[in-house]
Amino acid sequence: MSKQAAPTKSRVKAEEQPGAAAAVEEVTDHIDPAQLDEEHAKQKEEQKNRIEAVDRETLLKLLYQMILIRRFEEKCAESYSLGKIGGFCHLYIGQEAVAVGAISAIRQDDYVITSYREHGHAIAKGVSADEVMAELYGKSGGCSSGKGGSMHLFDADVNFMGGHGIVGGQIPLGTGIAFGSKYKGTDQVTLCFFGEAAVNQGAFHESLNMAQLWKLPCIYICENNQYGMGTSLDRAMSLQDVSQKACAYELSSEFVDGMDVLAVREAVQRGVERARKDYLPTLLEIRTYRFMGHSMSDPGNYRTRAEIEKYQQRDPIKLFTASLLENGVIDQAALDEIEGRVREEVEHSARFADESPLPDPKELYTHIYADE
Repeated sequence: MSKQAAPTKSRVKAEEQPGAAAAVEEVTDHIDPAQLDEEHAKQKEEQKNRIEAVDRETLLKLLYQMILIRRFEEKCAESYSLGKIGGFCHLYIGQEAVAVGAISAIRQDDYVITSYREHGHAIAKGVSADEVMAELYGKSGGCSSGKGGSMHLFDADVNFMGGHGIVGGQIPLGTGIAFGSKYKGTDQVTLCFFGEAAVNQGAFHESLNMAQLWKLPCIYICENNQYGMGTSLDRAMSLQDVSQKACAYELSSEFVDGMDVLAVREAVQRGVERARKDYLPTLLEIRTYRFMGHSMSDPGNYRTRAEIEKYQQRDPIKLFTASLLENGVIDQAALDEIEGRVREEVEHSARFADESPLPDPKELYTHIYADE
């Protein structure tokens, strides 16, 4: 898939703030409305063609999961502001099509491992909203018994192998999981998610080299939301086309529109087929955008309002909903019913988290690994 056109950017130095160690760069975006309309029309047409190849039940499930994750994350933001969630909290708003589209292409017994922005991945893999919210609250009803919090959700029962706080730290682990599948002779695949900032870590390159050398069934998914914390991609990476980095290791790779859930699903399906049939890895660069700051503590002043609004016009949920309505897959009544069920599920998760007890102090001494 060809890349969407990027806005023209000019950089000017802002006046140095009192007490600041250095001047801050401000990015100004020049958006061409006509170009934006043309891109939007093209993307809707491409999604329409994809919709015709997918059954209605699957389409509605994809829509439900994306809306569920969006409303869940909005509830997380509210709960964080009320002091019910402590520590760091990285929201997934804007990126829902990546986790939902990718995980819809695998089996229940396949593996998923990801970074600390993982609420959506956990829910898409089958962890209940109740267990995720309780974990964010630090309660014993959480999927990690209240010990992991927002950044460390795990659920081995659904082969969700966790969110990991070290940038790129999960990439070798995902490679190891895929090695285990091949060693045991199963046809299970592993989806390993990470952000574009992790691509600059040595672990990324070492893992891709081993995966191709040993022929491992791992699909490496770079969720390129174009900002590593507050640093834009073009300031941190010499080769900004992440998918091309696969050439160094002779991996199959694709560039994917991460605002189209069906485009993501199709690309991952191709990678899954390659992994199951031939034990071959794949690198997918899925270009997306987060509408919120890096975490709840990040005001996101390094981005302009114009840039954010440009991508909000390509909101993956709005795009998919409009396509389903226009193609007669659902009507407004069905959409309202989905929103109602989602609202009920999210409110139930908040009540469940509120009512769950805190972990017993004795839990401090469980789940500890000690090597004598």
